[in-house]
Amino acid sequence: MAKVAATRFGETYDVAMHPGPGALARHWSLSPGPWSTPLDITSVVLLLGCAAVIYFSCEAFVNGVEWLGHRLHLGQTATGTVLAAFGTALPESVVTLVAVAFGSTPAQKEIGIGAALGGPLALSTVAYAVVGIALLLKARRLGRRPEVEVNARRLRRDQLWFLVIFALKIALGVVVLSFKPWLGILFLAAYALYTWRELSREEAGFEEEDLQPLKIRPRDPAPALGWAILQTGAALLVIFAASRVFVKQLEAVGSALGLDPQLAALLFSPIATELPEVMNAVIWVRQGKERLALANISGAMMIQATVPTAFGLFFTSWILSASSILAATVTAVAVMFLQWIFCAQRVNSFKLALVGWLYAVFAAILIAQRIGGPPG
Repeated sequence: MAKVAATRFGETYDVAMHPGPGALARHWSLSPGPWSTPLDITSVVLLLGCAAVIYFSCEAFVNGVEWLGHRLHLGQTATGTVLAAFGTALPESVVTLVAVAFGSTPAQKEIGIGAALGGPLALSTVAYAVVGIALLLKARRLGRRPEVEVNARRLRRDQLWFLVIFALKIALGVVVLSFKPWLGILFLAAYALYTWRELSREEAGFEEEDLQPLKIRPRDPAPALGWAILQTGAALLVIFAASRVFVKQLEAVGSALGLDPQLAALLFSPIATELPEVMNAVIWVRQGKERLALANISGAMMIQATVPTAFGLFFTSWILSASSILAATVTAVAVMFLQWIFCAQRVNSFKLALVGWLYAVFAAILIAQRIGGPPG
């Protein structure tokens, strides 16, 4: 087994060369290398199958969480920013906690830190872009203008709140402080304060005539709270399990296409792990509940900015790699772009769709860095 030096985003380190699947190549390249594996049709079938399972599970989830919000007398925005966002972001927060708290190697802890940065990146770019595209398609189908009436002021405030917390999160990632672990409490407190503010705001809630029948009680016009909790929890478990399989198959397909494992993980894993939030939003757009769709993404971003960061501060040194800083920079630019979009009283769907190009920029920089890296 030979060792060579490799460079990643200005960092030099040694990597072991193994002649087999999963090994790193001497050159960062998109051409087939030692890590390449034949494209297995099973991976493709599982990938598509899991996507379908996630989508239909998300339909059950959003249906259940709407009834849950109704039974708890919550407004629609609070239901999206707190209940739906917390439910879909909880599994990813648990993954981060397991990686940083129980990971036995620095690489495993790095996975947890990367997840804490990748989630906000995917949500602020891909998720909002998908919502924008869904709104555009709906506007074209209905023959109306691409602007939608939502509480843009509240969305802008949420994004500004996120940006302040996110800036602190990144600043802590480039300094060494002996008391840094204690600062994790501040991030948990910030999310608790955000949740309290969302739940305490007066807003119109769900009317029963606006709600579709609960899927597990289709003939019950007023299902009890317990049934809503049962359906929401069961759907969440299925989403979590299917998402884990989806991520693995996506990385397998990336390997078959000639992407090295690290590059595939950096590019695809954030999108895959935030897929439930994206599908929830698309379903709500389809149902004409744009406010819920945008609130779900906004609330998920707040969770990703606080809870996983707190876990990282508690259990790691929280020193960010250059790739994580790149992801953070693109996220900050995306949020500032969203601030501009939400300044208008009506959100322009076309402008919202454009934010997705920032993820393409992130991917292009990553690929350029990998290709342009010097040989070992």
